[in-house]
Amino acid sequence: MLAGTRGTGCQHAGSYWFAATYVRGGQTALGNGYDTRPMTDLGPTTLATAYRTHTCGELRPVDAGAEVTLAGWVNRRRDLGQLIFIDLRDRHGLTQVVIDAADAPEAQKTAVGVRNEFVLRVTGKVTARRPGTENPKLATGDIEVQATSLEVLSSAETPPFPINDAADADEPLRLKYRYLDLRREQINRRLVVRSQLLRALSEVHHRHGFVEVETPLLIKSTPEGARDFIVPSRVQPGNIYALPQSPQQLKQLLMVAGFDRYFQIAHCMRDEDSRADRGPEFTQLDLEMSFVSQEDVMGFVESMVSEVTRAVVPDRS
Repeated sequence: MLAGTRGTGCQHAGSYWFAATYVRGGQTALGNGYDTRPMTDLGPTTLATAYRTHTCGELRPVDAGAEVTLAGWVNRRRDLGQLIFIDLRDRHGLTQVVIDAADAPEAQKTAVGVRNEFVLRVTGKVTARRPGTENPKLATGDIEVQATSLEVLSSAETPPFPINDAADADEPLRLKYRYLDLRREQINRRLVVRSQLLRALSEVHHRHGFVEVETPLLIKSTPEGARDFIVPSRVQPGNIYALPQSPQQLKQLLMVAGFDRYFQIAHCMRDEDSRADRGPEFTQLDLEMSFVSQEDVMGFVESMVSEVTRAVVPDRS
């Protein structure tokens, strides 16, 4: 979404803001087929800590034979008596853990009492799955972890709605238990993609010579398109601050001060009824350019959107 240009005392200064939301198309992950994909491209970075050697979306067939430790939430549990299968989940993906009573009797005793959403730490050996049991819908679907020890880090009561089900629960219930709702893959994924989007926006703007400036949130009230949210001043009784509906005047000051290319991911607050794509508090990509024509501004915005799209959702570029 683009807004129009406004002058700032510099020749043909352009003001545009851009907002984007991302919703995955097609079948939602974590459905009946466990079609979860890795949520993070780890690259050469390791996320090993005192509680884990790998994430739950990291192991591959090349890791077969390695001793590993995983930590995460129980996504599903299947008890076959001698064997107990646990799908262990973190934000990076899902790994199948197998507890065999013959090989790890103590771990099997612990696993009997495990339920969905328990937090576990599992140590074991990575093995290739038997032919015909692979799960092509999982990034880790060619391997499993044969557990040698299992520790319950935190138990859990039965959630008020399924965490591992793609079906939407009642929205008031989801908002009441927001911390549980954020565990769901479809919600978690949106936050991860938003993080990737903000990173891509920052990198593209810096490559094109923009300066990122964070403007104040407590400002003087200025005429805008909606009512202000106000904050009473403690040190100056009787006076108030207004939360910004947009950084319009502040970024114009930056243009007059000589910052010919500015941007920020701006927090905006407007005391107005919610819309389909915006609530009382939202963020927007805010940018300003000086000594440019309308074609210069539109050309940059078009190339910026293309670059960001290629970086965040390359399959849609």
